[in-house]
Amino acid sequence: MSNPAVLVLYGSQTGTAQDTAQRIARQAQRRRLQVQVLPLDDYNVANLISESLVVFVCSTTGQGDPPDNMKNFWRFLFRRSLPVGSLCRLDCAILGLGDSSYPKFNFVAKKLHKRLVQLGASVLLPVGLADDQHDLGSDAVIDPWLKSFWEKVFALHPSLADVTPLREDEPLPPKYTFQFLEDVKEMTDDRLRIPSEQTVPSQSHPFPARLVSNKRVTDPSHFQDVRHIEFDITGSNIQFAAGDVVMMYPCNAPEDVQQFCQLLRLDPEATFTLTPTDNTAVPARLPQPCTVRHLVESYLDIAAVPRRSFFELLSTFSTNELEQEKLVEFSSAAGQDELHSYCNRPRRTALEVLTDFPHTTAELKVDYLLDLFPEIQPRSFSIASSLQAHPHRLQVLVAVVRYKTRMHQPRRGLCSTWLASLDPAQGEVYVPLWVKKGTLKFPTEKDTPVILVGPGTGVAPFRSALQERTAEGKTANILFFGCRSESKDFYFRSEWEDMMKAGQLTLFTAFSRDQEDKVYVQQRVRENAELLWDLITNKGACFYIAGNAKQMPASVRDALKEVFQREGDVSAEDAEQMLEAMERTGRLQSETWS
Repeated sequence: MSNPAVLVLYGSQTGTAQDTAQRIARQAQRRRLQVQVLPLDDYNVANLISESLVVFVCSTTGQGDPPDNMKNFWRFLFRRSLPVGSLCRLDCAILGLGDSSYPKFNFVAKKLHKRLVQLGASVLLPVGLADDQHDLGSDAVIDPWLKSFWEKVFALHPSLADVTPLREDEPLPPKYTFQFLEDVKEMTDDRLRIPSEQTVPSQSHPFPARLVSNKRVTDPSHFQDVRHIEFDITGSNIQFAAGDVVMMYPCNAPEDVQQFCQLLRLDPEATFTLTPTDNTAVPARLPQPCTVRHLVESYLDIAAVPRRSFFELLSTFSTNELEQEKLVEFSSAAGQDELHSYCNRPRRTALEVLTDFPHTTAELKVDYLLDLFPEIQPRSFSIASSLQAHPHRLQVLVAVVRYKTRMHQPRRGLCSTWLASLDPAQGEVYVPLWVKKGTLKFPTEKDTPVILVGPGTGVAPFRSALQERTAEGKTANILFFGCRSESKDFYFRSEWEDMMKAGQLTLFTAFSRDQEDKVYVQQRVRENAELLWDLITNKGACFYIAGNAKQMPASVRDALKEVFQREGDVSAEDAEQMLEAMERTGRLQSETWS
């Protein structure tokens, strides 16, 4: 029996599942196996019936949804018309990447496992359920799962034992080679080219939207810088409704780009083309030819906290004994606690790691840049405006992420810092963006009341909903808004006041730091139990929660449960069942982010 070819298929939203899929592929290469790695939607799913060994690596997004790059695969796989035994020749394994702080933990991997079994596939080992909340992150599950996976593969294919694997310290060939070009004429920045054909903007064809305004909406004395940003989307064909999200790719800071090029002795103005070393396509986001500046500024994620695979690859280049020893330790299963202390806890960036390992950095070959650094992932923001109130405009509310760790420099969010730095007063600024359907759906019936709980920037999707609803004459709107201080971070205050005067809104506020005892939105929910019970049970109201996923959504849910117990005189179990029934029918929805 010949050795199997391994196919690794992944569904990834933030790049973690992709990184894990590539790690499995490297392990297969070291065992001298033929291997291919693809996002699930780039794979012709009809070929599954003729594959021999497939590893599925999937994350779960939002409320138990599959990632964007596996949605078509998902729809196909769950077709009722697929014959029950159609995958009877397939050996496969499923690894899920999740976060147990979300209710639908690893939902996609569990559901995929069940469906593959239904279709007759032979699953080699129990589904791996990695958890980001574990002290050592996902690797606490991934490491033993992979060990078990290879043991199963070797048991199925005994001839693999005769193959001498590549040593761990031997570098694998790079995915691409760089050809530097002499004397290239002025190139235009591809990101800003307006597509000539009238398509709806998408991830592969974003629309360069002009930045109209970028205003700080928190008091200058407030610790948090929050921006209300407006884009002009005239001529874009972009349509959106309340609850939808806007997506964009951020850029690295100019000083980081400069430092990176200096460390690696790269000329930012140099121009190159890429040649794949195997059957991989050149990344669609990189123009051919491309400048080093464009690659580093717009594509390589140099300001992210590097994953374990980064250290694994770095260790294969290192010839400095001390540095190599440390890099090997960081790549090993035993060194994960050490790596977390060095990298994850203080949020050390890949660029800062390079400065800590100067000898290894000096030996880096440019051909390995795309193996070493992942691609910058797009960021999503809830749209905070309605086209009915602001035609040809799209607005967002962005909290600029900045915090201290034990690192000397404060940590900064890549996208929010980049957006905050854009100043339309300094000349025209364009941001390539596209819109995606959100998970929140609002009632179409005119008389159905909505109860909206959106503390902090969680109010963004509700501003969009309220603008849309008031334009349509829907006035049964209740908003619970919370922030630290009435005078410092009360977003859109004057708009809420205008809506209240017009009889279009009932507003309840909780300013947590304006008095001795902290007050939060969940307390205001409890205080208005009678009103909420009447709206929900007699008027069919829908209840929405948006904001930070730490404690707030669970606390609001608990408060609503108490409302049901008190006003409906029911037990905790019955109240929980009422909540679950509301969730099933779409009358209780939440959109949370971490």
